[in-house]
Amino acid sequence: MKLLNIVYKDASARKKRILFAALGVMIGTMTVAAILTVSLAGQQRIYQQLEKYGPNLTIVPAISTLDMKLGSVNLGQLSVGENYISQDRLPEIRQIADSEIRKALDIQGAEDIATIAPKLFVQAKIKEHTVTLVGVQPKHEMAIKTWWMVGQGDYFDQNRHDQVLAGSVAAELLDIKVGDSLDLNGAKVTVAGILDETGSNDDYQLFADLETVQTAYNKPGMLSVIDVRALCNGCPVDVIANGVNNQIPGVRAVAVKQVAEGEMGMVERVNRFMMALGGVTLLIGLFAVITTMLSSVNERIKDIGIMRAVGASRWQIIRVFIYEAVIVGIIGGILGYLGGSGLAFLVGPLIFEGATVSIVPAYFPVSLGLAILVAVLATIYPAHRASRIKVADCFRSL
Repeated sequence: MKLLNIVYKDASARKKRILFAALGVMIGTMTVAAILTVSLAGQQRIYQQLEKYGPNLTIVPAISTLDMKLGSVNLGQLSVGENYISQDRLPEIRQIADSEIRKALDIQGAEDIATIAPKLFVQAKIKEHTVTLVGVQPKHEMAIKTWWMVGQGDYFDQNRHDQVLAGSVAAELLDIKVGDSLDLNGAKVTVAGILDETGSNDDYQLFADLETVQTAYNKPGMLSVIDVRALCNGCPVDVIANGVNNQIPGVRAVAVKQVAEGEMGMVERVNRFMMALGGVTLLIGLFAVITTMLSSVNERIKDIGIMRAVGASRWQIIRVFIYEAVIVGIIGGILGYLGGSGLAFLVGPLIFEGATVSIVPAYFPVSLGLAILVAVLATIYPAHRASRIKVADCFRSL
């Protein structure tokens, strides 16, 4: 208790020096806190963007090509395999996807987890023009393609199977409007809505109910492709793809992850650079504390000598400086966390456009602990030097 009183009195008498040391710690801690906060906001922003890329797993028929030769004459290539996927495979695909996600994320329950959107592509003749018609399950397709916006009309009515949704370019080329009636190989359908431009192939296609397209074009139970969207971007997509490829013959599952890897790789590189910058500032702060504490030792030779004269041990002298370092660390940590959060609000949107930066309370103990650690480490040498001061050194300083 007496040591704490001595520390309190010394700190009160040397407020400017304590604040200067705390400032060095604060700058380093502020940088680290800002980096962590901005990094978290950037990752959340990228995950939000990845949600717009649609499926993270695509399943297609396993078709291979063989080179046909007669002696040295090349006769071309022959496709081997089914051109369609049987719709009966959907329960197997769901079972594999959901079981792997449950295992990876430790999720309990029997409800569906992954979103599975089957499609059938056919060439349709509409008003003397050939257009790609896509049979979809409206509810699941919208869950996959979250960027779809209906510019005119409405989305599919879930209770009807005689509606069509048109891409923006297809609607313009075919000169069709909301409410028009179209003939799909004998099946009468109505244009329910027209999508806003997406910049993808969807702009050139027509979309209708999967069962309606299968019936109209005599392809019952046939699918061209199956899109799978796992519960999250961190789900084991590669594991799901391997499971489908190994357990279900006649299909090939491909993990769509190039965009995610590129985006997250960029974030990791930025984080590494920023953390290196934070390390440099922490090092500068450490030297600032060392300089301040050494100066404090030189100023207090007389006081330390008196303490040694009245029986203070070397360990007690060291503890005095460590307690001061803790005070410096607490002040620097609190100011560093507050400053880092404020800096993140300013810098975050500049680094990650559209990112929403918010205060992260979990980083407060991190900032505080880091600041105290830096301050204590910086005090070890000055404290050791102070503990070696003898009573005779006190008289020499007079």
